[in-house]
Amino acid sequence: MTLLVSNGAGLFHQMPEGHPEQIARLEVVNTTLAGRAFQALDRMPAPTAFDADILLCHPQSYLDRLKAAVPASGLVSLDADTSMSPGTLEAAMRGVGGCISAVDMIMDKQVRNAFVATRPPGHHAETETPMGFCLFGSVAIAAKHALDRRGLSRVAIIDFDVHHGNGTQDLLWDEPRALFVSSHQMPLYPGTGAATERGAQDLILNLPLAPGSDGNAMRQIYETQVFPRVRDFAPEMIFISAGFDAHTDDPLANLDWQPEDFAWLTRKICALADELCDGRVVSSLEGGYNLEALAGSVAAHVSALMEG
Repeated sequence: MTLLVSNGAGLFHQMPEGHPEQIARLEVVNTTLAGRAFQALDRMPAPTAFDADILLCHPQSYLDRLKAAVPASGLVSLDADTSMSPGTLEAAMRGVGGCISAVDMIMDKQVRNAFVATRPPGHHAETETPMGFCLFGSVAIAAKHALDRRGLSRVAIIDFDVHHGNGTQDLLWDEPRALFVSSHQMPLYPGTGAATERGAQDLILNLPLAPGSDGNAMRQIYETQVFPRVRDFAPEMIFISAGFDAHTDDPLANLDWQPEDFAWLTRKICALADELCDGRVVSSLEGGYNLEALAGSVAAHVSALMEG
């Protein structure tokens, strides 16, 4: 059984007019996953995270700063790309809570894997820095929850968003129990993600892709570098930062992936999870800014999770 965790609060997180990280992104995902092909999904709303959950990765001072920044109305800018509206903090907290709940549902054997449909995304949020549309490192926090509270010894995070997951890398730089793998276009925002960035424990694997790289290039690096590394690490749960902005039609990047590439990659990750960790996979939505491409890619991804 595949679990769909839906963050309704994400529909009340506003960004400036014309911003690519818009409410319509979550609306098209919700509409897509309400279709007939997805009726077999188990479903639950994302609960809000507790402060103690955020503190698994971020310091109290950072959380306090974000709470103090919430506007009574309108928008406040946190950086050039990232804003807060009155509904933003709840949306971000529920994104974290949704990922944690997915971990718990899987660990309690109520479902096999899960997809968290949420916004804002999370993989650019560093320890004390909101950036790249992100406030909290939701996948990193969920990984720490699995390790610190659910008794797992090792987890792996695979981030196939077109942008490097600098936040996840920062939050887990010193963590000896987590393997972080990121494939991403380079050069591109945020400018990090060189292959030489390997983490304090040599557990970060960055795989830069040249602009114009297609699904065949992706498949080659995953077959030759990612899957063997994950298999050697033998995680007890696999997390996915599922960004769909590597799609050929995405306006913010220049890779040439198709929905079937996301489906192939998801099937391969699920097969690896079947081999290593009883099929345990938690996937959370990150980027993807062409609405039609996002809908098709999410459909391919979640269909593959359901097959798994």
